[in-house]
Amino acid sequence: VQLQASGGGLVQAGDSLRLSCAASERITSPYALGWFRQAPGREREFVAVIRWNGTSTYYADSVKGRFTTSRDNAKKMVVLQMNSLKPEDTAVYYCAADRTDRGTSRSIDYDYWGQGTLVTVSS
Repeated sequence: VQLQASGGGLVQAGDSLRLSCAASERITSPYALGWFRQAPGREREFVAVIRWNGTSTYYADSVKGRFTTSRDNAKKMVVLQMNSLKPEDTAVYYCAADRTDRGTSRSIDYDYWGQGTLVTVSS
């Protein structure tokens, strides 16, 4: 497994949750790490991305101001901090790595994908 996402669970609206994505040694630097999500019956959508430098980030409008992504390259770990969760945030969340470190929102630009972790937000 090259990417391992974890931290999902069942929370109430307004709560916070912290997702983590661990990359294996097979994914060599530099790479951008993106977060995507897919709700039941809906297409996968972009959530956030962080480039290798750790300072270049980009968020979907739907999560801007509530979600924050950060990374620790030494630990090959990326975190997605999700605050003020809403029922519409309910989805399976995936992390993905882009070996060219572009930091885009297009899923087609990503080379490696984690298995996903389920986030359920109750109202």
